Amino acid sequence: MKIRKGGAEDLPAMLAILDSAVVWLNGRGITAQWGTEPFSTRPRAVEQVARTMSEGDPWIAEIDGVPAGTMTLTPHPGQYVEPAGEPEVYVRLLATDADFHGHGVGAALLAHAAEETRRRRVSLLRVDCFAGSEGRLIEYYEKQGFTRTTAFAVGDWPGQVLERRF
Repeated sequence: MKIRKGGAEDLPAMLAILDSAVVWLNGRGITAQWGTEPFSTRPRAVEQVARTMSEGDPWIAEIDGVPAGTMTLTPHPGQYVEPAGEPEVYVRLLATDADFHGHGVGAALLAHAAEETRRRRVSLLRVDCFAGSEGRLIEYYEKQGFTRTTAFAVGDWPGQVLERRF
């Protein structure tokens, strides 16, 4: 697996990964996390992904040259989470293409986020996630070394902020 820095030209690949993740989630009955429609068919979602990419550093995980996962690291959370009040690196739009589930793509991207956080001499790495689905996603992040901090809601969407300190 190779993790490379992305750019604006990677927007189609990132949308394809996010679209695949929506299909994968929906196939498991999880429709509340990212909805039921592909990101690429929703103009506001496409705009939000492009904006997030431009605010930070997009990263692409590739397996045999094929985009397998993505994340964008920004110096702040999205608008629905309060900033930490100290320098932070925030993981946004973390997703694995459904064809690559079980290959450790998400874990590799989170390990890369930790390396980038240390490289930037920042001591706080944060992420937020969907808190539904019996908390499975929260448990996944905890296995990656994150601890729960703030719970929040966006409408009916329950969320959880998690952090790692270095």
